[in-house]
Amino acid sequence: MNDYRFGNYLYELRKKACLTQEQVGMLVGVSPKAVSKWENGVSQS
Repeated sequence: MNDYRFGNYLYELRKKACLTQEQVGMLVGVSPKAVSKWENGVSQS
């Protein structure tokens, strides 16, 4: 799965669950900024 598809999938799941990026970050142990980067297809090299 490429970054773009994963990001869209994550975004849709998060919205269906009525969660914020901050809440998702807390659940998986990352910052809200990391969740945002995942959703927008930004990855670290």
